[in-house]
Amino acid sequence: MHKTPFARLSRNLLWCGALLAACPAWAQIYTWTDKDGRTHYSDTPPKTGEVKVVSPARRTPSQAEPTQAEAGKDAAQPATAPSLADREAEFRKRRAEEAEAKTKAEAEAKRAQERERACSQARAQLAALQSGQRVARFKEDGSREILDDAQRAQETEKVQAYIEQECR
Repeated sequence: MHKTPFARLSRNLLWCGALLAACPAWAQIYTWTDKDGRTHYSDTPPKTGEVKVVSPARRTPSQAEPTQAEAGKDAAQPATAPSLADREAEFRKRRAEEAEAKTKAEAEAKRAQERERACSQARAQLAALQSGQRVARFKEDGSREILDDAQRAQETEKVQAYIEQECR
């Protein structure tokens, strides 16, 4: 089977990436105290003075993962980490809360949009009432009624009160 150039290139890139990832493990850290008494840490040593090389702490077998027998002893004690079922329940609870918040936000946005539409209609109606031209409204039987000055003033007051109360 023939290897494609892409496969060879990806393998080489993988090796290069692994080598680059290991480079910090080869680095040394130097620590020194300057003449003012301040401690400095660097990957390059100072020009003069006494230097101490700091090595990363190595794990000893006693710090390693517990054996299966020790893990069995710890199983009798209550676990501090939440179980998978607990995490799943918390996730579902958060998801339900987010869905409820989203529904509330959508409902609030819809109410705000309806309020804005009603306010713009009320402002247009107020402008028509204050314009001085004849205004008519329809009665229940379908006939038109032209408003006189008293009815126009009364309608204007009602619309202004609505705008002051609802359109802030």
